[in-house]
Amino acid sequence: MAHTGETLGTSAARKALSGFFLAGLFLAFLGAILPAWGYHLTSQYDIIGHYFLSMSLGLLAGARAARELLPRKGIRFTILLACGVCCGALLFLALVSPPAASWWRVFGLLVLGCGAGLLNTAVFHAITPAYRDDPAATINLAGILFVLGCLVMTLLVAGTFYVYTTPSILFLTAMIPFFFTALYAHGPFPATPVEDHLPIRQVLSDFRNPGAILMALLLFFQFGNEWAIAGWLPLFLIQRLGVNPASSLMFLALYWLALLVGRLVAQAILPRVRHGRLLLASVVSAMFGCLILSLTDNLFGAGSGILFVGGGFAVVYPLAGEMIGDRFPYYRPGVFNGIFTIAVTGGLLAPATLGYFATLWDVRVVMWLPLAGTVMVLILVLLIWLETKLSGKAMAR
Repeated sequence: MAHTGETLGTSAARKALSGFFLAGLFLAFLGAILPAWGYHLTSQYDIIGHYFLSMSLGLLAGARAARELLPRKGIRFTILLACGVCCGALLFLALVSPPAASWWRVFGLLVLGCGAGLLNTAVFHAITPAYRDDPAATINLAGILFVLGCLVMTLLVAGTFYVYTTPSILFLTAMIPFFFTALYAHGPFPATPVEDHLPIRQVLSDFRNPGAILMALLLFFQFGNEWAIAGWLPLFLIQRLGVNPASSLMFLALYWLALLVGRLVAQAILPRVRHGRLLLASVVSAMFGCLILSLTDNLFGAGSGILFVGGGFAVVYPLAGEMIGDRFPYYRPGVFNGIFTIAVTGGLLAPATLGYFATLWDVRVVMWLPLAGTVMVLILVLLIWLETKLSGKAMAR
């Protein structure tokens, strides 16, 4: 591990890792922009479900396209293309803001998801040198930058909500990937060749491995829990508690801040605590926070619930990433990107499902789904613990 600081500190590595910050901006965009589009004044929850579903499909399509582009055009070209696609999608969404027909925005979000999928896949390949040196530290830093991007996006929309029109906010947002395009176009950049896929025999072996399946399911449900809250929290607070839109976005920023601080704290204390107990404590904290949010009728309860949920969710991703790095050390960043894409897809499918459920019942259902998902994460944690005991493998302390 002697070269970890040097690897992560190089200009090329910083540029590659900054792509996770940009990915966080794009994927947090929809949850932040919904109040600006006026959906807190309507009960068209199914349309919101279409929005999240469209982004999810775009993410998968972008990841698939990146696997074709990377061997032919390289990492730099793919990242530049991703930034250009996302910039164009945001400008298009600025033109089709309400009262334009919602299907135009569905298309724009599909394109935005494609750009995010391209970016995620290319960046995972670009961080290969740092990942080889220290997988756990690299993945944890990537997760922190990702959440930081989500926080910045939310603060950007909240800070300009009553200052600029919605198209103006979207135009300002589109300038961010534009400037990143200039950053990636010049100067040193990782020239890492795209690695070959794992042998099919190894992949099939992993799919027969209960531990690998359980950890993939853990990430799928955990991201679903996180993004169910992130996608619907502002609308939930506005319609249930009468919070004004700008304040609801600040509560969403508090959620991202709790996730960010929680992950920084988790990274600092992981070497000193038993990981199994920490993971169980974090899941119980998240369940308690979801329960508070579903029952509260005041802002203090909302803030407390958000802190419990954010703090509880924060620990799961670093621990899961470390478990994967310990038990599957041969995983390359490109393979890990596949796991990450599946997890983020679950993250976007959860708020999409909530849109359809809220249409059938009410916006109150928004907090019950992540509560049920957190129970599922608790079950998966117990199953992973049992599997490690039966297989004789330590769960990283």
